[in-house]
Amino acid sequence: MTVVNKVDKKVKVTLEKVIKYQIVTYCFMNDIQISASDLNCLTELAKLKATSLTGFCLVISEKGIFKSSQSCRNAVQKAKKKQLIIRNNKKIMLNPIMKIQSEGHIYLDFKILGSGE
Repeated sequence: MTVVNKVDKKVKVTLEKVIKYQIVTYCFMNDIQISASDLNCLTELAKLKATSLTGFCLVISEKGIFKSSQSCRNAVQKAKKKQLIIRNNKKIMLNPIMKIQSEGHIYLDFKILGSGE
């Protein structure tokens, strides 16, 4: 019989943190490396849904996530190459394949088994 050590944690966090957690988990499970600034950028995009690239980069630079709109554009291109962002009709959005929930009350229930074999 296999012995399994179960860890059960319950925590209440802000909407922003639950969005970040989903993005980090997706990237971790798919071996995608992202920086803290990239994570913040993707989190803001999740909150905005589909938006224009120009307007989004302006908001991100105003919030100080990246120093300029061009830095944001570079980050968006990098995220597109990693298939985290898609562009559709001059709008950018998180790739729906990530299944990131970003509105309302969100309850995450991950069940992960780490095998020691």
